[in-house]
Amino acid sequence: MVDPDLPPAKDAPAPAAEPAPAEAVAAVPVVAERGAPPPPTGVLGFLVRHQAIVVPLVAVLLAFAIGAILIRAQGFNPTYAYQVLFKHSFLTEGGLLATLQKTTPLILVGLAVAIPLKVGLFNIGGQGQLMAGGIGAAWVGYALRDLPPALLVIVAVIVAVLFGAMWASIAALLKTTRGVHEVISTIMLNSIAVGIIDWFINGGPLADKGQPFPTSPALPEGARLLPFGVIPWGLPVALILAAVVAWMLNRTTLGFELQTVGRNKFAATYAGIGTTKATLFAMGMSGGLAGLAGALELLQIEPYRYQNGIAGSLGFDGITIALLARGNPLGTIPAAILVGAMRAGAPTLQFQLGIRPEVVDVLLAITLLMVSLPVVAKWIFRRHAAKQTQLAGSWGA
Repeated sequence: MVDPDLPPAKDAPAPAAEPAPAEAVAAVPVVAERGAPPPPTGVLGFLVRHQAIVVPLVAVLLAFAIGAILIRAQGFNPTYAYQVLFKHSFLTEGGLLATLQKTTPLILVGLAVAIPLKVGLFNIGGQGQLMAGGIGAAWVGYALRDLPPALLVIVAVIVAVLFGAMWASIAALLKTTRGVHEVISTIMLNSIAVGIIDWFINGGPLADKGQPFPTSPALPEGARLLPFGVIPWGLPVALILAAVVAWMLNRTTLGFELQTVGRNKFAATYAGIGTTKATLFAMGMSGGLAGLAGALELLQIEPYRYQNGIAGSLGFDGITIALLARGNPLGTIPAAILVGAMRAGAPTLQFQLGIRPEVVDVLLAITLLMVSLPVVAKWIFRRHAAKQTQLAGSWGA
């Protein structure tokens, strides 16, 4: 028996503490990192938590507000102008077909920019990669024109993907072997592609001498991908590829490795993940997708020839789409639909209302500026902290 009035022995175990009430536990604020302030609450907290959606929406709304001012300056009602733009793009058969035809390559070039972003690369060479794929498909269509149409289409698509991947891999090799920044190399490769292809179709081996303008020979009729009503052939392909890329990035070991390299290449190297391999794969895959977009522009859009201007601004619009989607592969779909609708409806503004179609370029440029500001700021701060990150080698950078 132990006398309850006696003090406990020095080496006796201390009595177990009673569990704290649930109310007390819930009342303790949770701080994610040591020394960090508590996360914001209320409206500000909601905006921070959902910034992946809020930032693109705000960017688009600001762009349309500034566009409204420009349209009003031309003496037109901006509300009516936007109604005409989107009514033609979505509610008329020809306009909807044009919108979806433009949406198809825009999804692919958006993915071509979004994938390298996951690895910390900025691929702005989608224009040249698309052109490389298009000229590859045109070459196959001319050289192998005697093949059965179905086989000719398959071979043309494969060659276009390989041409686009090859063109993007040049920038990847310069990056991994010589340290050349991918922005510089892809800009230069865009210009090189323009010059080489211009020679091919303007007196070169792919020139159609019977035409008054520089162009390649037309594809055989059986190899032309005519739409199903208002649905172009390439649209289901682009949608499936967006889903596959999203699954690959979020559900596979390869996707984990790519995103790890993008978050912290030093930690990735320490963990045994090859940054060179990730760079080559990401750029090669993005170039292949852009090359596929070039093939679809040739195979499913009249006049079924490669000619100057076939790429338009598709490659550069892919940058806007990828940033609007915040690098999310599935987010490229609604972003591409929006940009495709604006591109398809731009001529209507001029023909029906007399508004300069360049207002659409201004809208897209402002949208790109608004959505790129957070990306630029993040890139600047990451470069500022690069030396500390290298020394720390932590996974959270």
